[in-house]
Amino acid sequence: MTVQYVTELAEELERYLGDPHDPANQMSFQRILRCDELEEFPHDLLGLLQRWALHEYCLPAKWGGRAGDVETGFSLLRLVARRDPTTAAALMLTDLAFMPTWIAGTDEQRTRLVSQINNGAKLAWGLSERAHGSDVLSNEMRAEKVDGGYLLTGEKYLIGNATLADMVTVHARTGERGGPGDWSIFLVEKRLGPAGAVRELPNERLHGLRALDLSGIQLEKFFVPDSHRIGAEGQGLEMVLKSAQVARTTISGLALGAVDTALRVTCDFIVTREIFGQHVVDFPYTRRQIAESFADLLLSEAVATGAVRGLQAAPEQIAVDSAIVKYFVPTSLERTMTQLSEVLGARLYLRDHPHYAIFQKMLRDIVVSVFADGNTVVNLKSVGAQLEQILSAANSATAEQRSAAAEKVARSYDLDAKLDEWQPAQQQLFSRAGDAAILALPQAITDLRALAATREGEQRGWFEQSADLAERLLGELDRILLEQQRAKQTLGRGYGASAEIYRLAEQYCALHAAAALIHLVVRSEAVLAPPFPDGAVLLLCLERIWRGFHPADPVTDAVVVDRVMTVLLDLHRERKLFSHWQFQLQASGETTA
Repeated sequence: MTVQYVTELAEELERYLGDPHDPANQMSFQRILRCDELEEFPHDLLGLLQRWALHEYCLPAKWGGRAGDVETGFSLLRLVARRDPTTAAALMLTDLAFMPTWIAGTDEQRTRLVSQINNGAKLAWGLSERAHGSDVLSNEMRAEKVDGGYLLTGEKYLIGNATLADMVTVHARTGERGGPGDWSIFLVEKRLGPAGAVRELPNERLHGLRALDLSGIQLEKFFVPDSHRIGAEGQGLEMVLKSAQVARTTISGLALGAVDTALRVTCDFIVTREIFGQHVVDFPYTRRQIAESFADLLLSEAVATGAVRGLQAAPEQIAVDSAIVKYFVPTSLERTMTQLSEVLGARLYLRDHPHYAIFQKMLRDIVVSVFADGNTVVNLKSVGAQLEQILSAANSATAEQRSAAAEKVARSYDLDAKLDEWQPAQQQLFSRAGDAAILALPQAITDLRALAATREGEQRGWFEQSADLAERLLGELDRILLEQQRAKQTLGRGYGASAEIYRLAEQYCALHAAAALIHLVVRSEAVLAPPFPDGAVLLLCLERIWRGFHPADPVTDAVVVDRVMTVLLDLHRERKLFSHWQFQLQASGETTA
């Protein structure tokens, strides 16, 4: 899909939903907060989105949906999340539960299930269990083979939509050999079981996403016909891992949407609030805090962009991309929310304020992006497990390999590049060719210098400084490689579970984020609307990464911060998404001091 298409569609959705600060609108913050306070599932809000057919943009067009590129559905759900992460999560849960069918189902299963979803059916993804959490290979639900199907017995716990779902996609044991082939996936239609075969567990009260249905189910010899097994017997773990790659990538949209709203209402505050004889926006420390928050948001968007588009452009390396985005984006944006909280001050605590009450909901809701579908530790472990291969590939890459990586990067980060049809079955469980974003970084830095040469004045200088800083960041890669080799040699068998490997994985994720932003800037420069790309914004973003390695070595000054604030406040005044996309939003600012 082209930038024009996604932009027009996103802005059509925004117009349909209206200004969230207007209580008269159906998806207003007032109504959203009322659902949250009452812990009342947002049936009306989901119905509103379904009438617009938003869910169809997340379902394959071949079998009755409208999905073409993953990016389209991702962008739309991001706009929903900037209003209500709970409603966005409820929609995503049905999409996630459909993923095994999209990956390995028959055409008949796919067509039937898409039709049911289009007709309002809700799905739940029955993966986790009370005693095992992320350790899915220890799950205890059994599927006993009988004539014509299977009898499922066991419990699934802390799964979204469990009580409300019409169907649950269930991960269950079908073998006892003790290997990865012991698991299969089944579609449980709750209404087809006899009384007592399905028991819904009590809904858990939540800190964030209070209106979400998060509960569980217990099955007792529930009969599932052979036609409701998804994929081959023993293929379950593969489908789980590929579905997780999609979930870990797309859930970043919830965090991006939440922070957009949090930053927006904080900007409303700083431009209207006067204290000590001046507006809060004019305090230098506040300006840097806000500018850095904007930079964190754009960095996170770049990482998410590469991963989301990479589902189609580079499915062979999504194992590393999905783990990086799931670690980096929630971790960075949690920090951003804390920084914005310091600026907003006491208004953070006002649950009934007509304008700022939404901030405390976003602050609570964003946490779901940290732990859902693999928490921070799980994803760092995944990056760490692949780190030796990734670093080795980067260290020994030939010119041909770097050229191939540059081609992948071109598809992943040029927002107007045409992508092949998404086929999630093609996703790989381990990245054998390394990380294209890092492999192609030297060429991207060269391209960045060429871009700098087309600019004048301060902009030219900022782009040149950005290229210089990128070179210094690239040098950190050599240090990480040396430390990784030293740790493996020193720790021996304990290397894979050591704290050191997690620390190095954190640092690698930061370098990947810097590379992602540079690729987005140089590959999409021709299709980004002014003021992007902007040299000061890029430099401040890269400084955010650099100071993670060298906290006492600043790069930017007050002039850079002032320019970043100009970009941000222009977007704020014009009601544009805080994003390289710059979708026109339906929004209004605070009207009282």
